[in-house]
Amino acid sequence: MRIVTVNVNGIRAAARRGMANWLVEARPDVICLQEVRAEEAQLAKVLAEAGYGHWSVAHTEGASKGRAGVAVATRDPQLARRVGLDGSFSEAGRWVEADIVTARGVLTVVSAYVPTGEADTPRQDEKHSFLEAMTTRMSRATRDGRLMVVTGDLNVAHREADLKNWKGNLTKAGFLPSERAHLDGWLAGGTWVDVHRMLAGEGPGPYTWWSWRGKAFDNDAGWRIDYQLATAPLAAHALAAHVGRAATYAERWSDHAPVVVDYDL
Repeated sequence: MRIVTVNVNGIRAAARRGMANWLVEARPDVICLQEVRAEEAQLAKVLAEAGYGHWSVAHTEGASKGRAGVAVATRDPQLARRVGLDGSFSEAGRWVEADIVTARGVLTVVSAYVPTGEADTPRQDEKHSFLEAMTTRMSRATRDGRLMVVTGDLNVAHREADLKNWKGNLTKAGFLPSERAHLDGWLAGGTWVDVHRMLAGEGPGPYTWWSWRGKAFDNDAGWRIDYQLATAPLAAHALAAHVGRAATYAERWSDHAPVVVDYDL
């Protein structure tokens, strides 16, 4: 089973820039999207035009039109869908779950879009509240013994190997010690696994986000902020991972690149 996750930075804009062609070549079984920035009908239209109109889709829009929005599209039918984090952030357009049947049992796939935050502001408080709610949800999943993968734009680079200019970002949102501590906690003890890092090696990189501005992409001055975090029983069946980085700046269809992982399911 191939799971692709990507922050599309607006699904309609990504489609105009060539997202569909990339997806056709990638041959995914599950597609997780962040920053969809579209209504249900608009998302359905883009998926149909890309050849995925018959897939099952779990989607939640952001409360503010044109902001946030996450989705999980699956080749196989979805047994259940859930929005929000156990009663919180249900209207934020930042967390959606879908359950699907696999040969190894029911798998819960999450598409998550963590707030960007801003150091020493209320926006950072919101980000920490979201990360804490994730901790609660993920802890419950491990207690239940669930096969689960949390994919998406977490807006946190976990380690120095996860961004080019780590020294210049030590006091900025995205690389604050308090943010990185959440990932430390999730990955401690091996109950959750950063599948991409496990399969790609120690780094540096491969990065998943580069600014549109300047020469960041050409110089590979990026951040690894997009993840597939799997419960240990699922991570044991991860086979391969790669980043779908565009060959050139002109071929980019988002400021993020897809993270692709193959699982033996």
